[in-house]
Amino acid sequence: MNTEAVNNSPDRVTTPEKAQAPEKAASSEKIRTMAMIAVMTAVVCILGPMSVPIGPVPISLTPLAVFLCVYALGMKNGTLAICLYLLIGLVGLPVFSGYTGGPVKLFGPTGGYLIGFVPMALIAGWFIDRFTAKWYLHFAGMFTGLWVLYGIGTLWLSRQAGMTLAAAFGAGVAPFILLDTLKIVVGILVGRALRKSLAAAGLVNYRD
Repeated sequence: MNTEAVNNSPDRVTTPEKAQAPEKAASSEKIRTMAMIAVMTAVVCILGPMSVPIGPVPISLTPLAVFLCVYALGMKNGTLAICLYLLIGLVGLPVFSGYTGGPVKLFGPTGGYLIGFVPMALIAGWFIDRFTAKWYLHFAGMFTGLWVLYGIGTLWLSRQAGMTLAAAFGAGVAPFILLDTLKIVVGILVGRALRKSLAAAGLVNYRD
């Protein structure tokens, strides 16, 4: 056998283009990931300010935006997008409910409900990533995350506003349970379709 011919065959020759192909693919995926994080952060910034004031805590679309974010990006990048949203609001851009922003809002009496979006995204995103095809477990994770947010927000509101826990729960949680549960249902319906479309288009890789 002519070993030189085998070693020089087209299938065995490593060209600079072939050597750079994996690097280019990884670079392209990073760019797509960064772009999708930016897009979903913008979605949260658009939906977040839309609210109806009914007391110290307004009715807001932010929980729905968070659910869509973790569906679209997965737990890790979805939570990162929520953190970016909070940072954007912290510096003063009007992305919080009622088109408000700044440290006074984030660290004020209702700030716990904003900060609570981070653990809510982590919990909901973990269930969505771990049990991709099981919508009922998505619901369980999202509902659990929602109640973690409620707990953080209630404790925060109670301390900042000098309210009893019962009063803080009555003002910041009780009026929203039914609506927030509906947002979970909408989030599952829209989020699953969104996730499927993004995967089919190759815009997001959900292997992690």
